[in-house]
Amino acid sequence: MTLRTKALLVHLFTATGAVFAMLAMLAAVDQKWDLMFLWLVVAFAVDGIDGPLARRYDVKKNAPEFDGVLLDLIIDYLTYVFVPAYALFKSGLMPGWTGWFAIIVITFASAMYFADTRMKTKDYSFAGFPGCWNMVVLVLFALKPDFYVMAVLIAVIAATMFLPIKFVHPVRTERWRAITLPAALMWTWFAGWAAWVDFDPQSWAHGGLVLTSVYLLSAGALQQLIYGKDG
Repeated sequence: MTLRTKALLVHLFTATGAVFAMLAMLAAVDQKWDLMFLWLVVAFAVDGIDGPLARRYDVKKNAPEFDGVLLDLIIDYLTYVFVPAYALFKSGLMPGWTGWFAIIVITFASAMYFADTRMKTKDYSFAGFPGCWNMVVLVLFALKPDFYVMAVLIAVIAATMFLPIKFVHPVRTERWRAITLPAALMWTWFAGWAAWVDFDPQSWAHGGLVLTSVYLLSAGALQQLIYGKDG
């Protein structure tokens, strides 16, 4: 198999994320939240795998007719932002004005962030929260905090998208990768299990979700505190 064929296959693999986004959306329309999140977890796994494959087979050089970065961003917006925001609004977790507030803030802020050419730092971390609302919303479904608490949390996280706060990339950020990558894999496992048991409040997966989420959200900021703003 030639390098060009392998590079094209990577693009096709990335594109499956759009299919999983549609399957998740169909489940969301039927309010099958557990199934929706299972499809989103599958899409999340694909997104974690296709990047290393794209770099390994140098898709920019060997299959340049397809823009892998643009393809990835389109799918990420669907799976990270659009479907989770819809689920948050239709689930009833955020009634009244809070639901409208959530979907407007999440979709608008994320659209601007995804178009920001400064979203990556020198160490391949993210400058600002990288719009991973699928992770945030899944944890909210699992814990079901008061809707006012959710509104404040969404506002704070959305604000950090445009602040000089680093958020690590589980694969590409080299510093602490020995911890970050296993934490991301564990988060994926906990998320899949929580969705599989339909967010049963007695599930042990919830504690794991909280711990791994806190680490993944704070690791970049901790690195800045320890090593300086460019660390």
